[in-house]
Amino acid sequence: MRTADASPRIVKCPTCRKAVEWCAESTYRPFCSARCRQIDIGAWASEAYRIPAATPPEPGQDISDD
Repeated sequence: MRTADASPRIVKCPTCRKAVEWCAESTYRPFCSARCRQIDIGAWASEAYRIPAATPPEPGQDISDD
């Protein structure tokens, strides 16, 4: 738990890298603005961000580690 006089935690906006104070008053945290938040949501919606996955083997393909 932090004390009241501790310096605020500063994070970088994932979209524009601007410094953002991490606190309840930071409405768009971790983003600096509604614009940066919308850009990020748009990137997810257009599938610009992807979770890497191994390609499944074709049916009948040998999967042994010889």
